[in-house]
Amino acid sequence: MKRIFLFVLTNFAVMAVLMVTSRLLGVDRYLTANGLNMSALAGFSLIMGFGGAIISLLMSKTMAKMSTGARVINQPQTADEAWIVQTVQTFAQKAGIGMPEVAIYDGAPNAFATGAFKNSALVAVSTGLLQNMTREEVEAVIGHEVAHVANGDMVTMTLIQGVMNTFVVFLSRAIGYAVDSFLRRGDDRNSGPGIGYMVTTMVLDLLLGFVAAIIVAWFSRQREFRADAGAAGLMGRKQPMINALARLGGLTPGELPKNMQAFGISGGLGKLFSTHPPMEERIAALQKL
Repeated sequence: MKRIFLFVLTNFAVMAVLMVTSRLLGVDRYLTANGLNMSALAGFSLIMGFGGAIISLLMSKTMAKMSTGARVINQPQTADEAWIVQTVQTFAQKAGIGMPEVAIYDGAPNAFATGAFKNSALVAVSTGLLQNMTREEVEAVIGHEVAHVANGDMVTMTLIQGVMNTFVVFLSRAIGYAVDSFLRRGDDRNSGPGIGYMVTTMVLDLLLGFVAAIIVAWFSRQREFRADAGAAGLMGRKQPMINALARLGGLTPGELPKNMQAFGISGGLGKLFSTHPPMEERIAALQKL
């Protein structure tokens, strides 16, 4: 329940900021008495599309800690915690990035990395991962997450999501206006947009949103192959990552909040909407290296 509450609260906060910003800049006035102002609509779409993605990215570390209950390891209390911190530090140095925050959280086998900047990221592992995998396999998973950070995947996926959001907002409203104009031929347009505009916009926001999600998921799957290869490179051999993937394939992956799934070690089940490729494909790609 806490995770759902935080997710809804974040969305309300992002929407409030975007609405105030668009009002202050005057870019929400794309429907005029003379018709559709394409320049204003483009500006509105950019703010709504990239604004939500960027704000979510900037809040990603805070929301990740809150939604998973992750505890940052400032001073290791156990030998396992000290080993995790040392492993992350070693990989971070090899990858040429700043030392990420390291956290641990209770849950089924999983791990994730997030953060807006390479040199101030967060790498977290679950207690289930530590309990169900060998140290070498956990090391490979940590290398995978550090590779995500070094590759700039969080920023890349944010930009891709922003572009998709922008197209969805722009196209749905432009097509909605065209449909509304067709349905209201000869009517007085000063009364504002009609039911045709509102219904078409809502339907296209949904349909185009699904198409955008498929495209974003495809990019995410390609990024996973790169992170697997990055982990193999950081460890100097690929077998530990192959073993980790094989073991994870036989475990019940820990469920991450929806806004964290793109940066976790496990993914969804739907082929088109899955942010992660099947374990078999990832293992096959590593074996070909």
